[in-house]
Amino acid sequence: MSRPHARLLVEAGGQALGIEDGRIVAPTGRFDVTLRVPDGLLRPGLVNAHDHLHRNHFGRLGTPPYANAYEWGRDIHVRRADEIARGRAVPRREALLHGAWKNLRAGVTTVVHHDPWEPAFDDDFPLRVVRVASAHSLGFGAELPAPVAGTPFAIHLAEGVDAESAAEVSALAERALVTRDLLAVHAVGVDDAGIALLRQSGAAIVWCPSSNVFLFGLTAPAALREPDVDVLLGSDSLLTADGSALRELRVARDLKLLDDDRLLDAVGAVAARRIGIEAPSLEVGARADLVVFRRSPLEASEADVALVVAGGVPRVADPALVPALGPLADAGRMEARDGVVRWIGDQRGSPLCEPGGRSERRATIDSSRIAR
Repeated sequence: MSRPHARLLVEAGGQALGIEDGRIVAPTGRFDVTLRVPDGLLRPGLVNAHDHLHRNHFGRLGTPPYANAYEWGRDIHVRRADEIARGRAVPRREALLHGAWKNLRAGVTTVVHHDPWEPAFDDDFPLRVVRVASAHSLGFGAELPAPVAGTPFAIHLAEGVDAESAAEVSALAERALVTRDLLAVHAVGVDDAGIALLRQSGAAIVWCPSSNVFLFGLTAPAALREPDVDVLLGSDSLLTADGSALRELRVARDLKLLDDDRLLDAVGAVAARRIGIEAPSLEVGARADLVVFRRSPLEASEADVALVVAGGVPRVADPALVPALGPLADAGRMEARDGVVRWIGDQRGSPLCEPGGRSERRATIDSSRIAR
């Protein structure tokens, strides 16, 4: 006997939408679960254009400043070898899930994992991982793919502040990979000639400001954030970054190098277009990736994320919403991270309702009871 498909209704800030079979539907008819956040802000899930999901259980490593990322890598493998060994001993899926929940708790429902594809991503992984062609860098693993027109290609480029870093743009151009398909990650040490090459090609910049500032004391040049350049935002991993995508948004905003609309596009429509997926949307028929924030994502922290639905499945919820989830709540767990308690929906295929009938459940968040 097949399981019935649950229908979910989300109401926030005067908006309402339904969810069924992983898609957004009209908020009409009967729903199995109703989740209300009266003072919430309903938005599409965020897009994180750069992370290393298996490295987020490490803390920050290194004693900056460094001349380039290669120097950083050599240094931590000498000075912090024991910590690296302990981190690598963590089971792979567990390490990847640590990165997934870091993203989901921040309202990210789509991420680019800048490493080889993992079998776990095809095994009921809790958020969407977009398969983007990539190479680590010119200095690590010089085997680069042949350019394929119309296919996004990501690489750590000019991640440093020395002449070696600056030379990487022209070296990549010699391999015919500085094109409109390029996702140039970091691009901190690009010189004037490299800036010209990147802008003329139409390449996009994947900006990870907190990681850059930690390693080098500065970030990509302002000329690479002019209006003619598509900028995507990446959180990078917690080996070097200062937190999740929400923290990265706040760091980027404080630098005052992009206006608010472009920052939101950097985790939204522009990011989606450049990595080759549909634009995030709350329209009927769209993939059901959505977040209920309690303040603008440009100002929010994880404490302001009340609900995250990824691919139609509730993945993160304020504890006040948990009673409405029914059987699904039992398949998740309560988790405190950095003082913020959330229900984490890590179930694998558990239904919202069992065969034999539906029971309608509702919950409304009382703002005075938000768990932080």
